[in-house]
Amino acid sequence: MNAKKLNVEIKPSKKKDKKIDVFKNGDYLFSIGDNHYLDYPSYLQVDPLLAEKRKKLYLKRHKKDMGMPGTKGFYASKLLWT
Repeated sequence: MNAKKLNVEIKPSKKKDKKIDVFKNGDYLFSIGDNHYLDYPSYLQVDPLLAEKRKKLYLKRHKKDMGMPGTKGFYASKLLWT
């Protein structure tokens, strides 16, 4: 749902250490999400309170990255942490 709002398409990543590949207008942009770590939806399944805590920490840690549209950090924050 967030991908549609951002006008991108996502698919499971072909890279073994990444979660998703991001495409715009059919062109590959990049892979995001490290398979070794949970993301917000994954944390929600485990513990909603922990999910909110981890989300706050992620957003604080990646504040600079997520404010620049078109970057990996921007898409990771919008697709994996909202």
